[in-house]
Amino acid sequence: MLDFYRRLYHALSRSSWDEETARADGGVVSDGSVTDSPASESGPLERLSSAADRRLGSDFIESAPFWLPPFLLMSLFVYGAIIWNLLISLTDYQGFANAPDYSDLDFEMYARALADPGFVDAAVNTFILLIAFTVATLAVGLVLAILIDRGIRFENSFRTIYLLPMSLSFVVTAQFWLWMYNFNNGIVNRVIGVLGVGPISWLGNQGIVLWAVIFALMWQFSGYAMVVYLAGLRAIPTEHYEAAKVDGASTLKMYWRVIIPQLKGATISAAVVLMVFAMKAFDFLYSLVGGYRPPNGADILATKMVREAYANLNWAYGAAIAIVLFAMALSVIGPYLVYEYRRNNL
Repeated sequence: MLDFYRRLYHALSRSSWDEETARADGGVVSDGSVTDSPASESGPLERLSSAADRRLGSDFIESAPFWLPPFLLMSLFVYGAIIWNLLISLTDYQGFANAPDYSDLDFEMYARALADPGFVDAAVNTFILLIAFTVATLAVGLVLAILIDRGIRFENSFRTIYLLPMSLSFVVTAQFWLWMYNFNNGIVNRVIGVLGVGPISWLGNQGIVLWAVIFALMWQFSGYAMVVYLAGLRAIPTEHYEAAKVDGASTLKMYWRVIIPQLKGATISAAVVLMVFAMKAFDFLYSLVGGYRPPNGADILATKMVREAYANLNWAYGAAIAIVLFAMALSVIGPYLVYEYRRNNL
């Protein structure tokens, strides 16, 4: 197959080269005859090949055996599954008794979601988790990156310690903080007990459980934000620091007015990744309680989606919540891709 594509590519390239040569010679071909309109005599295959070469590169057809199979598999198992999930969300499919009925599609499940207090609470918790977790993690990561960039002693050791939690899975992190938040013997309550506070039921109090989850996730991912910001800081020329010092700027003003504004790209990239991780916090919450139902006050759209689909067998309703989550993910990734495209990074 590869030899076939190569022969086809070289034949099309030779045809395109002959056509361009004839056009450059004023329409005169090798036998001395004059053509009336070379472009009009080229077949649809040649025109399609020329357009593909101009748009996608000269090796587009020749490389088809390498990119076409993964493209077809991705289209079927990823994008095809998304479309199928969308169709299921437009039905009333539930249980295993009958197959989905695609003859009568409507938006009943989406209307049900908007009228469901549990869905509204989960959506609000999801937004709080996205915003609070992302902002807090970026802030902690920036502070750590600045401290390490200042040339502190044992820089490599501190960088490894801060980045180590990132290597842990959500399951390990959840079990670790489940022990940390233990009401009777948890180290968090023991520490605040020295200060005369507590003990506090971190996972049983509906008002603070979500913030306890956010803090645990921030602990895990602040090292990632630190590495991204540290790379951005190391890319800033030293002349900028020196110019700010010559102008009499203090260290705080130098970072606030000169250095941090130059970290816009790093901030956007890290924020997108952190938001995506926040949407995938189902693993953490499931491992925290060992079930589909997280503590009251910590239910998010991901946990409600899985609970409706696999615990209550409301397949259509769970599919509708999944589409809402997919739309949220697109609202985060879409603007980022547009931003990168305008910077010619795509």
